[in-house]
Amino acid sequence: MTGRRDRRIVAVIGDGAMTGGMAYEAMNHAGHLGSPITVVLNDNGMSISQNVGAFAGALQKARLDPTLTKVRHEIERGLGLIPGMNDLGSSLSSATKALFVPGQLFEALGFAYLGPLDGHDIKAMRRALEKTADSDRPVLLHVHTDKGRGYGPAEEDGEAMHGSGPFAVESGRAAKPAAPGPPAYTEVFGTALVKEAEGDPRVVGITAAMLKGTGMNHMLARFPERTYDVGIAEQHGVVFAGGLAIAGYRPVCAIYSTFLQRAYDPIVHDIALQGLPVVFAIDRGGLVGDDGPTHHGVFDIAYMRSIPGMVVMAPMDEAELVHMLHTALRIDGPSAFRYPRGAGTGVALPDRPEALEVGRAQVLEDGSRVALVGYGYGVQVALDAAGIVSEELGVRPTVVNARFAKPIDADLLAELSRTHDVLVTIEDHVLEGGFGSAVLEVIGDGPARVERIGIPDEFIQHGRRDLLLAGAGVTPAAAANAALVALGARAAR
Repeated sequence: MTGRRDRRIVAVIGDGAMTGGMAYEAMNHAGHLGSPITVVLNDNGMSISQNVGAFAGALQKARLDPTLTKVRHEIERGLGLIPGMNDLGSSLSSATKALFVPGQLFEALGFAYLGPLDGHDIKAMRRALEKTADSDRPVLLHVHTDKGRGYGPAEEDGEAMHGSGPFAVESGRAAKPAAPGPPAYTEVFGTALVKEAEGDPRVVGITAAMLKGTGMNHMLARFPERTYDVGIAEQHGVVFAGGLAIAGYRPVCAIYSTFLQRAYDPIVHDIALQGLPVVFAIDRGGLVGDDGPTHHGVFDIAYMRSIPGMVVMAPMDEAELVHMLHTALRIDGPSAFRYPRGAGTGVALPDRPEALEVGRAQVLEDGSRVALVGYGYGVQVALDAAGIVSEELGVRPTVVNARFAKPIDADLLAELSRTHDVLVTIEDHVLEGGFGSAVLEVIGDGPARVERIGIPDEFIQHGRRDLLLAGAGVTPAAAANAALVALGARAAR
């Protein structure tokens, strides 16, 4: 491969990302090519929460004891003054680096290691970057920084300020809502998992650098010996869960929908192919709001329901989330359930969870002509859309909580198709391969007409969740309009 060699590439990576394998794959390749690349390792000991793992410990050692670098230089200088040591200089230099500097790993990968440097010292950073610009080989520049530097509240609690909502600038404290609302789905899951673990010693929790973000912090506080944070390494987390399942445990992997995509191959090969009872708690299913297109979880139904043997479900509210966790832990094979970001609907949580019948939907309202079939968040949309349809059409539609995308309730859907004119499926997921597609696969060409409400075939930008859903057409008004237009009761808009 040809290209200009007079250009300098600078890549900046956080130390949190060094807990994942792709960083080492890239460095191994760059070292092999001998590319003149500078990698700036921004080391602040944090990703969202504090970093975990042996490598993080090695970097911490270098941060806390910068004299290690000075000792290395002094030993190398001293060896150079000893007569007859020139021939041994290279090997002895490598030995001193191995003893005193964590950069030996980078050196072994073909990188020259510089650091650690104070990343807040602008002059020192400029000098270091100028030095690397003259190098014709890969260089790793180890830089130490403080997360939240310059803003007291962020320096004290980098995790809390990583992705904050409205807050008071003076204190950094989150703005309090006017009135307390329902608990978030994430909190409901975390609390429910602890209760399941209390009743079953086989239950273990796994997450990928998202203890607080997934509610797994509750499990860590109650059962630290049964809670694992694997770092930003979703693939390893899933394979690790498979190993635990083989050993007789019931692992629950709590991972954001968008990040679980990284582990698709292990889900297929290491879990599903062996039929292992691993539970995937898919947080942030659907549109997540201001975090934007990298964090929207709108592909998981499609990528999970295509896997043989995988049970795929979604709760209509936080109470059903508790039941689905209980159900998943009793399935003798892989299972997954998704739930959205943010607060629940405000329903009472069950005192005792119940195991749901796998593959069975729930008819919430019996009606005629129109069947509104919601999946997960789509159920609330269906309930609200039913009022619009009823008012304009004069008859109450049927409302269904699908619960399962796989195995899907084929018998109920076939019956609805025979007894209704229009079926409207509603989901906060892409239409391609989603729940609506599963319905079409079951009922084929009829007799009822099927209209699908979901995310269009495009990447959705950041913004308030309600505005994004409205823009995507996942609203009660849009669902009702689809039904009424299909019946000929309303002109297309």
